[in-house]
Amino acid sequence: MQNLLQELYKTDIHLEKFHFRKVFLEDKSYQINGISQCGKSNLVKNYLLGLKKSSYLYIDCNDIRIDIDALNIELNKFCNKNKIDTLVLNNYKKEIKIVNVSQLIICCETHIKLDCLQTIKLYPLDYEEFLAYEHKYDSTALNHFFQLGGFVSMHKLHNDERNLYIQKTLKLSLDAVEFDILVLCAKMMAQKLSPFSIYERLKQSRKISKDKLYKSFDSLSQKNYIHLLEKINHPKATKKIYLCDISLKSALSLDKHFGKLFENMIYLELLKSGVSSFYEDGIDFYLPSSDEVILGMPFADERTLFKKIEAIEAFIFSYGIKKVTAVTMNTEGGVNHPFSKVEMLPFDIWALGD
Repeated sequence: MQNLLQELYKTDIHLEKFHFRKVFLEDKSYQINGISQCGKSNLVKNYLLGLKKSSYLYIDCNDIRIDIDALNIELNKFCNKNKIDTLVLNNYKKEIKIVNVSQLIICCETHIKLDCLQTIKLYPLDYEEFLAYEHKYDSTALNHFFQLGGFVSMHKLHNDERNLYIQKTLKLSLDAVEFDILVLCAKMMAQKLSPFSIYERLKQSRKISKDKLYKSFDSLSQKNYIHLLEKINHPKATKKIYLCDISLKSALSLDKHFGKLFENMIYLELLKSGVSSFYEDGIDFYLPSSDEVILGMPFADERTLFKKIEAIEAFIFSYGIKKVTAVTMNTEGGVNHPFSKVEMLPFDIWALGD
């Protein structure tokens, strides 16, 4: 194990052109949580390249040459001997003992309770981050975002390789039951879906216990491969399911529903901005903090928006809604309403706004 640590210590870190994210690292200890391929490794490597080479040690814990028992014996001694200030444990496993260094950075999918580490949740690229990868920002950028989604690696792949790449990545990151659940969630994107209904569907094609399915479903949620949206004032009601990235829809399903894909995009922008939201029948997203309703209406005009406002007027009055925003593909405008500001905003303007 000493030889392996020495090899890793001497190996230069390679990083292709890095586009800065909305989160960044300072001289603190962190745990960075996020799904596979969301950019955890690149974020850390970019930080390390700004440090003195002899001051850090980068270990990918997925390296099959690592014996965890031997690592636990040797790592602390190696760090002390070589005066390691910054230790990075990528793909961290809970069996690895934490060592005493000035700065510890661990990367893993799920959150680990360690009081000494500041937590960073990293998601796939949002629309603003995605634009940094575009050669020019024009009317084609949004369509390109629909095609690629938020995985950085998609920019390096040809069109015919992308879906298979996502499938391969997911199969390596998830167990068989988790993968099957995710496939079903992709078909039911932006719809109400309970673990029990998933169990009822999957048991027809594979042998599975309800307990195993519920644990796998919870695991997907904890690792943020799926996100669950609660109904306002009904925490026990069936939740709506959203995917971690819109690219999973085409990679895992043949079903086409642009409206649901568009709604998932809106949800992810809200999630990454830290805004708390809920759904109600007929209401895509209710934002209590701003008394606002967000509607996904990609091809709306003023006439269809007016009809939609009529249908949800009881909700507007009951909850004192001050603003209704219909997010569209490219239509901008609004309708008059006595109590709320009602407007249509194209997705790119809405997503890039404050």
